[in-house]
Amino acid sequence: MIPSSVQELITRWRLGNIATVTPGGRPSVSPKGTFLVVDEQTIAFGEIRSPQTVTNLTHNPECEVNFVDAFTRKGARLRGQAAMVRRDTKEFDALYPRFQEVWGDLCDRMNLIVKIDVTEVKPLTTPPYDTGATEDEMIALYKAKFSEMYP
Repeated sequence: MIPSSVQELITRWRLGNIATVTPGGRPSVSPKGTFLVVDEQTIAFGEIRSPQTVTNLTHNPECEVNFVDAFTRKGARLRGQAAMVRRDTKEFDALYPRFQEVWGDLCDRMNLIVKIDVTEVKPLTTPPYDTGATEDEMIALYKAKFSEMYP
């Protein structure tokens, strides 16, 4: 379900913006920087300080996560259903080493793991691609922009 190109994107750019709905019906978007690809159908993030996101997902587990490569300006939207994987469970213990391998001691701060069963994947691209921009051109442009912002 999750194409290999999207799995590679998530591995390179672990920051995903997750869209949820509050119990009052309002939209809520929050960045999460600890995403992993669990398998071809599942992504997950370690919850560190996201009480509102957890509340929202507990109320309504449907969510969407966007990942974007800041240089190519291409990405993916992944939609699915979230489930909370609590500490001191077999499932948490099975997933935890994968997080620890990537983030080491940061994992000690994870309160739970939010696992998302992906049901839909859609590509994202920036409008310049519609008029013929190439990936190499976009990378060069954004390398220059980033180097100006962070000399």
